[in-house]
Amino acid sequence: MTSRKPLGRYRRVVIKIGSALLVDRKAGLKKAWLDAMCADIAGLKAKGIDVLVVSSGAIALGRSVLDLPSGALKLEESQAAAAVGQIALARAWSESLSRDEIVAGQILLTLGDTEERRRYLNARATINQLLKIGAVPIINENDTVATSEIRYGDNDRLAARVATMTGADLLILLSDIDGLYTAPPHLDPNATFLETISAITPEIEAMAGGAASELSRGGMRTKIDAGKIATTSGCAMIIASGKTDSPLSAIENGARSSWFAPSGTPVTARKTWIAGQLQPAGELHVDDGAVTALGAGKSLLPAGVRNVSGLFSRGDTVAIIGSEGREIARGLVSYDADDARRIAGRKSAEIEAILGYAGRAAMVHRDDMVMTAPIGSKSERQKKDASYA
Repeated sequence: MTSRKPLGRYRRVVIKIGSALLVDRKAGLKKAWLDAMCADIAGLKAKGIDVLVVSSGAIALGRSVLDLPSGALKLEESQAAAAVGQIALARAWSESLSRDEIVAGQILLTLGDTEERRRYLNARATINQLLKIGAVPIINENDTVATSEIRYGDNDRLAARVATMTGADLLILLSDIDGLYTAPPHLDPNATFLETISAITPEIEAMAGGAASELSRGGMRTKIDAGKIATTSGCAMIIASGKTDSPLSAIENGARSSWFAPSGTPVTARKTWIAGQLQPAGELHVDDGAVTALGAGKSLLPAGVRNVSGLFSRGDTVAIIGSEGREIARGLVSYDADDARRIAGRKSAEIEAILGYAGRAAMVHRDDMVMTAPIGSKSERQKKDASYA
């Protein structure tokens, strides 16, 4: 089992923040808590760690601004509250992060955006670009149009899907409870705290309880579901209390939290999924220079593609075939089949002129590709590199 390590040793961290941490039912936004949280985020970024935030609170903040009565809201009331609260929530995150000269970028998603391949790829590309330029994506479910997300409280699971989408190696769920117990501690005084969970078994799932407050739409059940999504794809998960100021610093300093071990590395798990669980919808036949480039860990550019076969859509899995007619890799293609045929053999700089829009530079990006056959020796690759140059 992979052992727990300090936060500073992770590469990319997704932090989910529950509504009750950010918003007080009577007083509204907890500004001091948010400022301390953003200082923690700045500390991680100073160590070179990519940070993404999945922030609940739009509905809770909106109902506070609108002074809606306590208790359950109708669906249309929730959506109206979200419309008002989302503006205030985004402004609050932007202002607090700017204290450390960090730029915030707002991303509104639904679970459907992480499940439908075309939307999944677009969302991931936007998030990765924000991370590339040093910004912190602030992600929330699109509560103004979503329905089941509002009714069932899926920000925990959304956070897990964001973690897998972006190849994060740690997911932190901050809420009003400090971890997983054998039973809901507010109901059972004899409940035992679990510090390390090596695998999510049926027994672990049976320990989940419900939501603890009207502001917290999720509960331990959605956190366990999130853990199954995250750990299966190679991402560790921590459940910790966010009630204290600077909760990430508290975790680093030994505050009690539950750690869920990943089943493997994010890259290995993702590429196993591509290689073994998806049936290729088409084939890209490539030249020897492209084979060499792929063997060196490069993306597949249109220039190296000689022939395109099959009917596929952007985001589908395709097999990459070398000049000898054997499959050398599989990956998620960046173009529909017709567009792929139009740009095959052409330089990436020509894509916009050919297609009429600025597409991806790579036909298949290396992050979406797994090699399925060895590509010769190092000396053979060097010889091919020389001839391709």
